[in-house]
Amino acid sequence: MDIILIGGLWLTGAAWDDVVPGLEARGHRPVPLTLPGQGDGDTTATLEEQADAVVAAVDAVGLAGGLPLVVGHSAACTLAWLAADRRPERIAATALIGGFPVEHGQEYFSFLEPTDGLLAFPGWEPFEGRDTADLDGAARARIAPTLVDVPEAVVKGTVRLTDERRYDVPTWLVCPEFTTAEAREWVATGELPELARATRLEYADIDSGHWPMYSRPADLADLLATIAERL
Repeated sequence: MDIILIGGLWLTGAAWDDVVPGLEARGHRPVPLTLPGQGDGDTTATLEEQADAVVAAVDAVGLAGGLPLVVGHSAACTLAWLAADRRPERIAATALIGGFPVEHGQEYFSFLEPTDGLLAFPGWEPFEGRDTADLDGAARARIAPTLVDVPEAVVKGTVRLTDERRYDVPTWLVCPEFTTAEAREWVATGELPELARATRLEYADIDSGHWPMYSRPADLADLLATIAERL
């Protein structure tokens, strides 16, 4: 199966380099995306352009006669959800790693403020705790130089959702720095309204911090391959 891989803020397609071999070993075709504005030098890219890039990848798989698994990580869970909204009939499933879809009309990412038109990686301090417990000093030193600034027009972009068929696309919520029990409670209490309306929602644990593509790439590949093989 084609597996489209969308990294969260500050990540390029290279973030999935250590996950790709495990997916290929299971017979899948990984498609890591470098999003507009995240690694291509375009400081004026918008959220809409990023969503268009994901949809284009979905369409490319469709032209070859396939239905992809669309994987979003962190903030990019919303990009995977936007793809499900725009192409519900052309996606086999979504897998959302360590993040949740933003609602219609909301800002894509509101937790940190850009400076001079860009949102730079703020360093590891804001993520201390469960997010980074599995990244030692050496890992952090290796990862940090690869992280790229994100244009303000992406971060401040407004999420537009229009097709309620997205709720019927099979969805896996992959839980790294939080547990499936916590996630189920958030869905049940309405804290995650988009997922609360999903009709085919499943949960999967991965014992990692927020960036399993770096800390547990083989395990993440096995998990994503298993999801793909259940479709």
